[in-house]
Amino acid sequence: MTNHSFKPELEKEQWLTWQLMNIAITIHKALGPGMMKNVYEKCFCYELSKRNIPFTSQQPVPIVYNSMNIGEGIKIDLIIDKLILIEIKTEAAYQPVWEAQLLSYMKLTGKRLGYIMNFHVPLMKDGIKRMAI
Repeated sequence: MTNHSFKPELEKEQWLTWQLMNIAITIHKALGPGMMKNVYEKCFCYELSKRNIPFTSQQPVPIVYNSMNIGEGIKIDLIIDKLILIEIKTEAAYQPVWEAQLLSYMKLTGKRLGYIMNFHVPLMKDGIKRMAI
């Protein structure tokens, strides 16, 4: 028996991904590299709102270790339509630990798709890393 309920979600993820890439490139073309992280994040939120795409920013995520609730352990930059995580970076040198960070956030939230978006690059397409689990 085939599970047909998953296909629309994949189509939604594809549509959201296209929107997110367009937003990142639009912001980068307007501002270029070199701004503070919060500037890009505010612009991203503005663009998401303009497009009526639901999101949360700086979403706290509680950490549970060995059934002990540690409380608010992390804040995720952006969660797009309860499906996709975005981590915004503004550093000249790519850090491989960003991938481990995003994977941890994805596992903690149960999300299967995430993006690292580093705005400190000459071309935005070179600052985007997709991760899926």
